[in-house]
Amino acid sequence: MEMSTLEIMKLLPHRYPFLLVDRILELEEGKRIVGMKNVTINEPFFQGHFPGHPVMPGVLIIEAMAQVGGVFAMVSDKIGNDNVTYFAGIDKARFRRPVVPGDVLRFELDLVACKRGLYCFTGKAYVGDALAAEADLKATFAPRQKV
Repeated sequence: MEMSTLEIMKLLPHRYPFLLVDRILELEEGKRIVGMKNVTINEPFFQGHFPGHPVMPGVLIIEAMAQVGGVFAMVSDKIGNDNVTYFAGIDKARFRRPVVPGDVLRFELDLVACKRGLYCFTGKAYVGDALAAEADLKATFAPRQKV
């Protein structure tokens, strides 16, 4: 199953500049998901991280990975749009290479477990065949609060 940015926006509450997933390339319900992000020089974080040497912040790579996991849970378990995703934990995060403008990040997440609404993933982010980052992620859903 593939999904465009517009389809992703129907599932996730994130919007520019914080929607960090451009496409879902594969989704195997109950097992795994693959998503991608085109990293461009127009990303707002490059203005300050770092002038003259743009590098995508590692925390945003992890956030993008988590957004891919959120799409997985929303589709696999038919979680309604009246819920939002919350991080419950990040373990074993490692950054293996810088991500720079022009890179295409590919996120591969495997579901490790889902118990009582807590989703546990192992995730990897690649640029081409090179591992850029990896982490174990935990997330849950809660009703969206009206403001």
